[in-house]
Amino acid sequence: MAQDVGAQRAPPIPTVFNRLLAAYGPQGWWPGSHDPFEVIAGAILTQQTAWANVERALANLRGAGALSPDGIRRLTEGELAVLVRPSGFYRSKARKLKAFVGLLGGRFGGNLAAMLATPGDKLRPLLLATHGIGPETADSILLYAAGQPHFVVDAYARRIFRRLGTGPAHDTYDAWQQWFEASLPRDAALFNEYHALIVAHGKRACRATPRCGGCALLDACETGRAVSGLGP
Repeated sequence: MAQDVGAQRAPPIPTVFNRLLAAYGPQGWWPGSHDPFEVIAGAILTQQTAWANVERALANLRGAGALSPDGIRRLTEGELAVLVRPSGFYRSKARKLKAFVGLLGGRFGGNLAAMLATPGDKLRPLLLATHGIGPETADSILLYAAGQPHFVVDAYARRIFRRLGTGPAHDTYDAWQQWFEASLPRDAALFNEYHALIVAHGKRACRATPRCGGCALLDACETGRAVSGLGP
């Protein structure tokens, strides 16, 4: 188990969840659609961009009848790049979408349901071996498209908990994921809601320059108390 830094000062991971849920309410994620392929496409397109840009790219794909594995497959990489241009890094993201569809066809005969029913310990390595899919994207696919309990760690999670004065001893994706999962029931619905609440808090309050006024975690936050002049 990853060592917990600052565990005596910061609130436990489940307590943070309860506070964020009380502050923001249920988030009902994934944003937009619950269609599994749309979730996967969104998880790939959202890399290094805002969700509003992803929505525009998904709308382009939908309008072209290409928001499906077959739709992606029939387009050339150049045609696909034009459609996903609003998401930024569009040539790279076109290649990533093509790579995912290649994995789906090559290993699962194009059967998305069969892919998503594959246990995570077998599917995750296949995703990570696919061009353009890193740990956060792979776990987003597993959690939001497949409904499997893999905690998604993003920059908001690291920022929030480091500001609270806690986290794993090593700042790696796997260490953070193990740290969260060791403190929570292994439940996909819980992981889904927690990640969504972390994103909500990171966007509204715990920004790069924090907005500490009214923060649901202020009394327990080392950084927030220092910024607000409240002392230790």
